[in-house]
Amino acid sequence: MVGERGTGVLPPSLRAWLGLIAALAALLVVALGVLYAGAGEAGTVDAWIQPTVEGVRSPWRSIALATDFLGEPVGAATLVVVTVTVCLLLRRPRAAALVVAGVATAVGATTLLKPLAGRTIHGDANLSYPSGHTAFLTALALVVALLATGRLGLGRTAGISLVLAAALVAGCAMGWAQVALGAHYPTDVLGGWCTALAVVPATAWLVDRTADRWADRTADAGREERR
Repeated sequence: MVGERGTGVLPPSLRAWLGLIAALAALLVVALGVLYAGAGEAGTVDAWIQPTVEGVRSPWRSIALATDFLGEPVGAATLVVVTVTVCLLLRRPRAAALVVAGVATAVGATTLLKPLAGRTIHGDANLSYPSGHTAFLTALALVVALLATGRLGLGRTAGISLVLAAALVAGCAMGWAQVALGAHYPTDVLGGWCTALAVVPATAWLVDRTADRWADRTADAGREERR
């Protein structure tokens, strides 16, 4: 059951550290949004990084396009469906709920932030900050790492290391693809990465809290029926 206690998706040993990381990530998202609000060109950091990454040729361009596809609707939906299916096969419905809620919250946050920041690339119609593609893949990697941490029973150090490593690998892979294809500035990518770091731990906490409350209510109702 989704509400069964003892099957939390946010390991207790990681809560404090992930809460701190989420708070710092949220501050950075806001700071970058304010710094580049309304901008339509590369910033100082972007101008330093972008020329070394943008405009890659085959076979790297093909790899970038394939990575970018993972953040497109069809690719993203496929990844989510596969991950949810695995969770359900492992009888972890609460984990399946986090997969959907975690990536949806991350992508939804970037969608809401884009018009607030008003940063554009290649024309006024192309809002770029923060990167939704990067937020999606980072969020999915974070969720999978959290679930692996709980299932393997990893301690605080190993768990945090796994979660941050997964987020870094996913964020760098998608971020590289977005800059290489000219779809985003490097700081857009950083903003998307931090958005996922900020919202996924909070979403996991909410999923656990909601599921535990539901489990308690179900248990109370069962006891009342047996009286």
